[in-house]
Amino acid sequence: MLKANKPVIITFLAPAALCYVLVFLYPTFRTLAMSFFRVESVSSPMANWDFAGLANYAKLFRTPIFLQSLKNIGRIWFVGGCAVMILALIFAVILTNNTGRMRGTKFFRSAIYLPNVVSAVAMGTMWINYAYNSDYGLLHSILAGLGFEAASHTLWTAPGQLFWSMLAAYCFGMVGYHMLIFISGIEQIPRDFYEAAFLDGANILQRFFFVTIPNMRGVIRTNVVMWTVFTVGFFVWGQLFSPVNLSNDTVAPMNYMYELVFGSSSSAATARDSGAGAAIGVILMLSVVAIFFATNFIVKNDDAEL
Repeated sequence: MLKANKPVIITFLAPAALCYVLVFLYPTFRTLAMSFFRVESVSSPMANWDFAGLANYAKLFRTPIFLQSLKNIGRIWFVGGCAVMILALIFAVILTNNTGRMRGTKFFRSAIYLPNVVSAVAMGTMWINYAYNSDYGLLHSILAGLGFEAASHTLWTAPGQLFWSMLAAYCFGMVGYHMLIFISGIEQIPRDFYEAAFLDGANILQRFFFVTIPNMRGVIRTNVVMWTVFTVGFFVWGQLFSPVNLSNDTVAPMNYMYELVFGSSSSAATARDSGAGAAIGVILMLSVVAIFFATNFIVKNDDAEL
């Protein structure tokens, strides 16, 4: 039967396989090869590439703005990741309604997830103009209403404050996405586990640490990997909070790669270096792969058999 259907299987799989090769495999290998050459334009034919070995990588790790971008992305991944995962897990536990006492869970799930359906550009603009504005913004109104008049005029987008303001706005929009992943994991845990723990005298914290967490290791691993992928692709928020020039407070590797590949938007004479830009892409790819394997090693997928 399988042999008889083999031509049909090949016919249906061929377009998908071709698209995979053209859209994913070819660009990946081309970028990897380009990172070892001096290339001005990303569209330059390979005949014009000048072999440079590891020079592009060495150049990047001697460039202060690139090192600062790695520092920023590391803080976003660790500090922002901890904040997002903790909040998302807390909301997920509350909204799974294991005790059956909480009402309106569907509304709160939708409300928390709502920022994810708004584009990053619109969300960033809202935070910059309507939340952080020191004259009429949301934080200004709240602090002024509480009597902190001096703090209400804080310029949240000033140097020194800019990174943390950007990080808070970014994390605000990411909590709902990871919350839904946690909720999907919690809802797969049999209620019998919680009922047995309750009958044995376990309180809320004990049920959380000895029932919920041990049965969600695979889900936690998935969330960490997804957070890593999103963090590596951090770009739009840096452009929104520093729209003219690269800023040490907001620059991420993707922002610097954009400047190298397409040239600086603030200068008439644009110096392009697509080879170094490709090297940044390779470094980011290796970072995701390393964190993926590290997460698989640290967080064992030994959830309870359901």
